[in-house]
Amino acid sequence: MTSSQVTREMFDQVMVPNYAPGPIIPTHGIGSRVWDQAGKEYIDLAGGIAVTGLGHAHPELVAALTEQAQKLWHLSNVLANEPAILLAKKLTDMTFADRVFFSNSGGEANEAAFKLARRYSWEKHGPHKHEIVACNNSFHGRTLFTVSVGGQAKYREGFEPVPGGIKHVPFNDIAALEAAINENTCAFVVEPVQGEGGVTPADEAYLKRARELCDQHNALLIFDEVQTGVGRTGALYAYMKYGVTPDILTTAKAMGGGFPIGAMLTTTEVAKSLAVGTHGSTYGGNPLGCAVANKVLDIVNTPEVLQGVERKHELMVAGLKAINEKYGVFSAVRGMGLLIGAALTDEWQGKAKQFMTAALEEGVLALIAGPNVLRLAPSLIIGDDEIKEGLARFERAVARVAQGQ
Repeated sequence: MTSSQVTREMFDQVMVPNYAPGPIIPTHGIGSRVWDQAGKEYIDLAGGIAVTGLGHAHPELVAALTEQAQKLWHLSNVLANEPAILLAKKLTDMTFADRVFFSNSGGEANEAAFKLARRYSWEKHGPHKHEIVACNNSFHGRTLFTVSVGGQAKYREGFEPVPGGIKHVPFNDIAALEAAINENTCAFVVEPVQGEGGVTPADEAYLKRARELCDQHNALLIFDEVQTGVGRTGALYAYMKYGVTPDILTTAKAMGGGFPIGAMLTTTEVAKSLAVGTHGSTYGGNPLGCAVANKVLDIVNTPEVLQGVERKHELMVAGLKAINEKYGVFSAVRGMGLLIGAALTDEWQGKAKQFMTAALEEGVLALIAGPNVLRLAPSLIIGDDEIKEGLARFERAVARVAQGQ
């Protein structure tokens, strides 16, 4: 079957209907530009939901994948492999962590983190200490456990009964956190910037108080950096910007530059609780993903890239504010680094998808974070000219929606 015979209608015929992709089918990309089947070009300000942190078809990533593909694709964790060991060493050298568990996705990394937190507390303090505290509007994955910890009821609807022992508190509310964490708490999990929940950064005081409360009650502090990690905020991991160190950190998305890989990072002491046989993954730590991720970290964890993220943040925020001065559709532009949210005013509540659809028609890929927030998460190395062109196209989309076209 040729590419011309593959249609968007075929998707609806052969796929489970849990996705509703847009009307186009992209076929290839270079950097921050992609092309669809008709040859139309788009500026990518979505990054595959903060995944393609180095853009499309980055030559060094292509080379790393190609080289490894000619060696080993898979061994399973019955045997070790060199790329996985090298990647784990790199992650521990670059972060607070001493030990790494590899997964295929962010959801699986969070699943491992929550299981580890419970098992560690069970071993150290007994079965009563099993409660997990999480935030309203959080998102931690789609497994039954992670969707239960996530603070959005819509993702749990119809899948009950879900795992128990989970509390939810308002994000950035110190008093509520103080009331929730107690002697039965095994962990508090938080996103430094809530992604799906509206691109809302955590307050520094909130995270510092969370660290204090976890220490006070012998609970573990888990940072879900699946979306904020690997340079997205202008630091390799957002915890470095906040000056608050977690006990467990999860990472995925941009770590593989588009190749599926995730990881859970933790300390030697906490890691002991995942002894042989307690947890596993058939594909986790596979040589292909680890080879690519090694190269991603080498490129991203440099002053040139990380400082560039900060500068590009200012350029994008200034552009969005200039658009808003003309059309008045945003109540706030927020976020960190190249994870940026534009919250809609009361007049436009519930209509974020209209703006995203119009953007696609104007030749720019954008995202939403719930029904009321537009989200942009482009490549960390997107060119200034592409930012300007992407925002020009985005402005045309905003104008169309605002003017009822």
